[in-house]
Order: sequence, then structure tokens, then C-alpha cells
Amino acid sequence: MGFFLETLFGGLMAGMLYSLIALGFVLIFKASGVFNFAQGAMVLFAALAMARFSEWIPGWTGIESRLVANVGAFLLAMALMVIVAWLIEKLVLGKLVNQEGITLLMATLGITYFLDGAGQTLFGSEIYKIDVGLPKDPLFLFESTFEGGVLIGKEDLYAAGIAAALVVVLTLFFQKTGTGRALRAVADDHQAAQSIGIPLSRIWVIVWSVAGFVALVAGIIWGSKLGVQFSLSLVALKALPVVILGGLTSVPGAIIGGLIIGVGEKLSEIYLGPMLGGGIEIWFAYVLALVFLLFRPQGLFGEKIIDRV
Repeated sequence: MGFFLETLFGGLMAGMLYSLIALGFVLIFKASGVFNFAQGAMVLFAALAMARFSEWIPGWTGIESRLVANVGAFLLAMALMVIVAWLIEKLVLGKLVNQEGITLLMATLGITYFLDGAGQTLFGSEIYKIDVGLPKDPLFLFESTFEGGVLIGKEDLYAAGIAAALVVVLTLFFQKTGTGRALRAVADDHQAAQSIGIPLSRIWVIVWSVAGFVALVAGIIWGSKLGVQFSLSLVALKALPVVILGGLTSVPGAIIGGLIIGVGEKLSEIYLGPMLGGGIEIWFAYVLALVFLLFRPQGLFGEKIIDRV
């Protein structure tokens, strides 16, 4: 039982991190109706910026302090993501207002390759370290109940707490603020939103900036765990099945979908892997997403679209 709980908790922690990346997909889709394939590249780009700025700031300032380096690197990386958001709106999205969805989708693919190349050009292609002080020592729970207790990484626990807090803030932002309601209006109908005075360009800069902030937080957490390397954008692809399960328009759905996939892949790898030859953790999420696409394409919490003719 102790080993099962350990695996379950590990899956929940991984699921929260998948959910954090999936939030970027949901935010952009809710505000523009665009499925943003560039979110993984944004996570990588933001993580590279954070890692490299934290290395460079002590040399720029002469202050050998990890706290100063990390705070400065975070602020600079966030400013860079806002600039990226502004450039995306001015050079790409602003030119494609009211175009077909496939056109916008292809635009995000172009943004993906641009960010991958720009990240390598600006920050290099080595493996970099992010150290924001998250504790890496293990934590043992239920020692009086199970022999040896249940092992949980403190880093995973802190990361899950950060992800959960961010989800609550974003949910309140969408539901309780005027800007959040404007974002939803733009997603429903670009022309109608413009006709009532909602500035489309400003809204898109805001939502891409928020998605950039989410990408930065996700990049910092994943970079702290795995190091910052170009395979990080592949890890971010695990968020695609998450949004398919939860629904493209649902922030809570991104969380539930991430938890389902995180727990499912861990348990299936441990208990079904020996019978099926292993490797289940690699493809489990995508097979589950395929099943949902066949039987419930709108996801668990997505809005069912009904076309009347």
C-alpha cells in the first residue's frame, strides 16, 4: 500500500506540472480561438532566458547573490516574454484577424520554429541549470502507518503548490475581472468584440503575455528538475493530451486532465509495464487522448459545439 501511495503521489505531482503547461494552451484558445502549438517553444525560450540571465547578472552587477540573480533574471525573462507577445501580435496575429482557424494554427507553428531558433541564437544550445532554491531532499510521510513511510520529493510538493496557486489566480482572473470577460468575448467572435469597443490588439498582447508568464513559471520548475535543454519542448508536448482530456476552453479541465494523465501513466508503467514490455509512460497520454477524441472530442469540461443548419 505504501508503494502504491508513493506512485500515486508521484503521478499527482507530475500531473500538476503537465497542467501548468496546458494552461498556456487553454489561455490562448479561450482568448483567440487559436490552438497554440508554440506553447512548448515558449516554455523552452522562457526557461533558457531565466537560466542564462541568472548566470549573467552577477557579472553585470558585481553582486554575488543567488537571490538577486534569480529575482533579476525572472524580471528580465518576464519582460522578454512581454516583448515576444507584443511582437507576435504586431507581426503575426494582427495581420490575420478574422482568418480561418487553420491559418492561425499554421502561424503558431511558424512561431514555434522561430522561438526555437531564436532561443538557440540568443542563449546557446548547451544544458543549463536553474537553481531557485527549491528543496530537493525527500520527505517521508505516514512512517507510523507504513514501514519506511511514503517517499515524496519536496521539490515536487513545492512545484505542485505553485501550480495550484497559479491556477486559482488565473481562474479568478477570467471569471471576476473585466479584462478576463473581454478575453472570453474576443474568443467567441472577433468582429463582435471589436464592434463593442474591445481593442483586439491589446487583448491579444495581454493574453500572450499571461501565457508567457505561465510558460516562464513552468520552464523554471521543469528546468529546476531536469535542467534546461531543448528536449524540454518535447516534455511540453505532453500537455496536448491534457487539454484534449480536460477541454480546450476549461481552466479547471486542464488541471483535472493533467492529474488524470500524471497518475495514469505512473500507475500503468508500474503495474502494467512488466506485462506489456515497459515504455507505457511514453505513449499512455496520447492513446488516452485518442480515445477521448473518438468518443468525447470536447473533453471532460469543454463546451459541446452544436451547429444548426
